[in-house]
Amino acid sequence: MAKPRFGKKRGGSRPKANEFTKNIKNKRARRNHVEDEKIPDTPSSPSDSGNSSEEQSDIASEVEEEEEVAVYKEPSMYDNLLKTLGSASESIADAYKRRQRAEEGKSDTDEEKDNDLESLSGSEQSEDETETGSPRGDLDPTDLQGLAEVEEHSENDADETFESDGEEDFTADDQSIAKESESTSSYSAHLGYKLSKEEAENLSRKKGKYKWEVDAANCKWVATKELLLEDSYMDSPYGLNPKLYDHWSNAYNASGGHDLHSSRQRSFFSLCNTYRDILHHNKKPFYLKGREEDLSIMDAYLLHSLNHVFKTRDLVTKNDKKLSNNKESKHEEVLDTENFLDHGFTRPKVLILLPMASIAYRVINRLIHLTPSGHRVNVEHIGRFCDEFGHGKSDDQEDEDEDGKNSKSWKTSKPSDFQTLFGGNNNDHFMIGIKFTKKTIKLYSDFYTSDMIVASPLGLITKIGEAELEKEKDVDYLSSIEVLIVDHSDIIAMQNWSHVNTVVEQLNRIPSKQHGTDIMRIRPWYLDGQARFYRQTIVLGTHVNPDINAMFNNHCLNYKGKVKLSCEHKGVLPKVLLQVRQIYERIDTESIVDADDSRLEYFKKKVFPKIKDSVQGGVMIFISSYFEFVRVRNFLKSQDASMCLLGEYTEQSDISRARVWFFQGKRKIMLYTERAHFYHRYKIRGIQNLIIYSLPERKEIYPEIVNMLEGSHSMNCTVLFSRFDLLRLERIVGTTPAKRMVTSDKRVQQVLDQ
Repeated sequence: MAKPRFGKKRGGSRPKANEFTKNIKNKRARRNHVEDEKIPDTPSSPSDSGNSSEEQSDIASEVEEEEEVAVYKEPSMYDNLLKTLGSASESIADAYKRRQRAEEGKSDTDEEKDNDLESLSGSEQSEDETETGSPRGDLDPTDLQGLAEVEEHSENDADETFESDGEEDFTADDQSIAKESESTSSYSAHLGYKLSKEEAENLSRKKGKYKWEVDAANCKWVATKELLLEDSYMDSPYGLNPKLYDHWSNAYNASGGHDLHSSRQRSFFSLCNTYRDILHHNKKPFYLKGREEDLSIMDAYLLHSLNHVFKTRDLVTKNDKKLSNNKESKHEEVLDTENFLDHGFTRPKVLILLPMASIAYRVINRLIHLTPSGHRVNVEHIGRFCDEFGHGKSDDQEDEDEDGKNSKSWKTSKPSDFQTLFGGNNNDHFMIGIKFTKKTIKLYSDFYTSDMIVASPLGLITKIGEAELEKEKDVDYLSSIEVLIVDHSDIIAMQNWSHVNTVVEQLNRIPSKQHGTDIMRIRPWYLDGQARFYRQTIVLGTHVNPDINAMFNNHCLNYKGKVKLSCEHKGVLPKVLLQVRQIYERIDTESIVDADDSRLEYFKKKVFPKIKDSVQGGVMIFISSYFEFVRVRNFLKSQDASMCLLGEYTEQSDISRARVWFFQGKRKIMLYTERAHFYHRYKIRGIQNLIIYSLPERKEIYPEIVNMLEGSHSMNCTVLFSRFDLLRLERIVGTTPAKRMVTSDKRVQQVLDQ
């Protein structure tokens, strides 16, 4: 990534790096001392003590008394931003000069006297006192028509602000409800929290124990901090924007719902509204007869996202109105209060990662439906969206068509869940910006003017790669993401989970350009490089694996804490319809680093000799990962074994040939991967002996593979596992049996269909 323009070369000696945060906080604290009359011990300015006392101060005394000014302080990131961008705005240049004079020994009060601004200081204070009890969503946006004239404090240009070009946002009743709810708003409490240096250091160490538990349906939520699922919103509107709540309630009742308060939607929304990081890995997906549950959870996180965007808009437009009403005052003086720090580096605040265009089509359609009707009078580019996301064959359909089969035979030959998931547009390379104005939802908006971005990991990875290769391109629109949602994480894991890690690592970085943002209104924790500690990450899927766990533990550092689901699994053995002898052989290994090598060695010494000595063919070896697939393939080649391959990268013509050869007995062994089965669901005929080299991540695949033994004479299935496969094992055999199997003295165990 290119070096940020914000960081100018600095002259003079360099103090300790940890002074950066201190300088920003101290300078802003000194500005606030002028406004807050209730603070009894206001520190004196350096001019009160004379130059001699200033010369005697050193770094040690500065540590002891943070308010004392040292001889030299390295410019903070905020100072560098002001200096770099001062030429673009007179008010910014004046602000920087004023900060320089403050460093030379003049306090904020002295500065006000020098500029004859005592009256402004009083008006600012009274305005701020009014602000204290005012909700962030209580403004009538129809009063904001003149905001376009105020250039310095629009987040983008006048056309890119939240437009107010129609009806009033709130009635008087709505305003009173908003005021009451906003007094305890989790939004304002979360983003307004000041993180201490010690807290930031502790978060960076990535330490956190799940010591709090709350029971849920058939599961329990475990959290790193005390958790109340009901949050502080026991009554409507549950912390929502009033219009958003009214629309949600009406839509829920219209769909046949009876009790919104006790619904799954409301419960999960309350959890999202705590602004904690969430890992929900037991969601029943829409394609596996879980449409109602999936829809409820999707509605909850979409409402939370809309609520976050709307509250951000309300706060910005309210502050814009205050600034427009103070045109007679100097802009930089109004911005001396922290109440106007409401911006990030860029506008996008919500990022939703999804695996396929068909799922994105489903999510965005629901997002539009959940938006209050007054805010979606017009949905721009909806036709283009339907064409690009709502249509398209799956890869399997195209493959079958090449063989001369029609789409009807494709639909009837695949399982119902496969048809639902892959029957639409399964393109995994997409990215779309969504912008909300007063009456319009703008699809395909420029990423820098969008409020939300919906993308696939591959789509974002492509943009990141382009930005690394071409200097004129960047992905700075990821710098101010405050809510990250990864839905259907299990399907993304079937694609390439490393893309998600790369995307998450790219979030909340200091941008390389200004992008039109008013730096006087950037929240301090953005400037302090602490944005990642304020980002909420919500990961949703049917199961969890070590990769997902690692991302959640290492890259989700929300200061509010983490919460994840802990469930008891019943297993899927009852779905094995055949009387198959299932033998589980445990591979004992001491370290997860050596687990793959130990598994291969066990296969070479214990399993392959039996295959080699047997005259019977029809041996299918099922392998979970492509890495293991390559290692086993190379070993079998070295042994001149008769084999054929069916992996995720195998050409269609080679797949057809391999299936025929295996069925006819021309090849003794077939290697088959989990991803190949997930994306194609082939029915492999001619299996006499099944060896599961590594358990599948997706539990529903296990019975599908074992049931392929139909017609076999021996009905034998051998499964290799280690104690590091516990997550997969418990999804297949059940939590209690799995724990017993990994600790049992018996290395070889037989499981029975329950």
